[in-house]
Amino acid sequence: MSYALSRFNCVRRPTREVLVGGVGIGGCNPIRLQSMTTTNTLDIAGTVAQCIRLAEAGSELIRITAPTVEAARALREIHRDFRAAGFSQPLVADIHFLPAAAMEAIEHVEKVRINPGNYADKRLALQRDYTDAEYAEELERVAEAVSPLIRRAKELGRTLRIGTNHGSLSERTMNRFGDTPEGMVEAAMEFVRICEGNGFYDLVLSMKSSNTKVMIEAYRLAVKQMRDNGMKYPIHLGVTEAGEGEDARIKSAIGIGSLLLDGIGDTIRVSLTEDPWHELPACREITSRINSVCSVPSNPNPVPAPVRDTDISSFSFRRRDIVPVELGAGKKISVETPPRVFVFVDAEKPFETIVRDLRSLLNATRAKTPVEGVVLPIATESDLAAACELQTLFEDEIPVFVFDPVKTSVPALFEKLSPSKKSATYIQRRFNPANAEIIPDWIALCREKNIGLVVDTTAGARAAVIPALADFPQDKLIFTSSRKTPDTHPVGVYRKLAQMLANAGIRSPIWIRSTVKNTILPLPKFNGENDARTEASLLAGALFCDGIGDIFSVELSPSPLRNIALAYDILQATRSRQTKTEYIACPSCGRTQYNIQETVKKIKARTGHLSGVTIGVMGCIVNGPGEMADADFGYVGGAPGKINLYVRKECVERGIPQEEAVDRLIDLIKTHGKWTEP
Repeated sequence: MSYALSRFNCVRRPTREVLVGGVGIGGCNPIRLQSMTTTNTLDIAGTVAQCIRLAEAGSELIRITAPTVEAARALREIHRDFRAAGFSQPLVADIHFLPAAAMEAIEHVEKVRINPGNYADKRLALQRDYTDAEYAEELERVAEAVSPLIRRAKELGRTLRIGTNHGSLSERTMNRFGDTPEGMVEAAMEFVRICEGNGFYDLVLSMKSSNTKVMIEAYRLAVKQMRDNGMKYPIHLGVTEAGEGEDARIKSAIGIGSLLLDGIGDTIRVSLTEDPWHELPACREITSRINSVCSVPSNPNPVPAPVRDTDISSFSFRRRDIVPVELGAGKKISVETPPRVFVFVDAEKPFETIVRDLRSLLNATRAKTPVEGVVLPIATESDLAAACELQTLFEDEIPVFVFDPVKTSVPALFEKLSPSKKSATYIQRRFNPANAEIIPDWIALCREKNIGLVVDTTAGARAAVIPALADFPQDKLIFTSSRKTPDTHPVGVYRKLAQMLANAGIRSPIWIRSTVKNTILPLPKFNGENDARTEASLLAGALFCDGIGDIFSVELSPSPLRNIALAYDILQATRSRQTKTEYIACPSCGRTQYNIQETVKKIKARTGHLSGVTIGVMGCIVNGPGEMADADFGYVGGAPGKINLYVRKECVERGIPQEEAVDRLIDLIKTHGKWTEP
């Protein structure tokens, strides 16, 4: 059975309502937005001021770290002063390691977040194998440690969030399950069972990771396990350590948005290495789209849609299997190669201008983000002649040319077309129920000319189009959809397409097109670069994390360079293709040992030119070493003003003065042969 009620429409997963103070999470409540203070919790006035600013920015819950008992005790005054200022938003204490801090915090705030990876467990350097009996004994010890908090929460009417992080699983969990989504889910479920054993059910669950694929898989597994065990706890969504700027917003839109489209998620936080009030607009950019397409099931116990063997989306990432397709310039499309990036050319300009613009575009993108396919709109014979001349000029550099008859349905226009011997040639054709009778003519033309066919179909035409292509060479076919349909959201359109191709036994590539007619937000409201970023991330990010997509184009900006950059950024955020430095950076909190916002900017300025290198920048050791486990290098706050440097999981330098640490990081990168000059 599936983790979602529908993979094609956004149907909200039914959950129990959990009250946090006067704010309901789950049930019939809207998706709640939240953020977290970055002040030292002992700075009571500063923390209250941040809480007020977050409340005014729209944060419906506000989280504050409590790393010590003293900090937890300060929550009493923070709560009192915040209420005295006229604000009612619930406050949440964030606890790691110290049960005593949690026991103090529960007295003063409406909700406490505990991490099952470190609340009663420690990550030890020496790992050992656990027998079943020893594992059971450890669980009994954990239950004994956490039960006092559970009982006190029940007495006071508080809520608990069981917040698992990919980067901070316990030794016990790592030993049995590894650093995996399964381990994340089991760590949370162990605590859920302890809570239920104490008769406590006011719980919210989270499964955060900096890796969007890991995060999505973990949440899906958690939802399935809850359903299998009759649990309906609300879900808190977030991509942890997302970083700052556009990359962080893309990564968050992909991870959070993908799950919300599946109906999973009741409260969200976009974690940015920026001032925390910047997180709320990013939250709204995502939820405004989800709210426009989401429905709540009328049946309180709906049955999820079944997952058939041919479904692509699952609980672990696997790319859709396709036939290899040979292109020009030594490129191909296959499951072993990364998704290819195409771009549209403005054919209404004079020919000389098109040539100049395309040359400029190639020069600007050649090194790391190449143009791998060009789409040329064709309306007349002169357009076709110009397009063929363009292909001749650039066939050594661009692997694919797609001729798109935007204003004609006459295949005779292409009878004089001679495909290039150096670059692949395709004709794109949009088929709908009204023109289904022309399918044989286009198939015959492509067969005669030995060129490929890009099939852009509406849902209503697929039943006629796909069977007609059963005998067409699969390595000469590409399928796409340039617009959404009334019966499903844009992600669902592509999922249905992949399903129908699998049912027909067709393994041709799928081209994901993010167009103005494929947006989730209703078209009249679509406007600006933020909308382009969010829409493309929600559409393509969800699909690439599902394993659907072999070609990608963003067609939302009038600037081809912007569209290409956005396409590559989304591929990087889904771990589909790395073309620039990847940064994993925490959003800062009261635990952070240095000014992480300034440091991230300094590190980016020095290392942003490195391709294929991943750098983790972490404020403290809570999640730092774990979340950046797959990073090449790590920069972690070890003590106030002191930095520890990592290579992969190994700490190689400790206690470096902060003013020297960035230079020492660069030296470390050079020592390991990963440095190139800008």
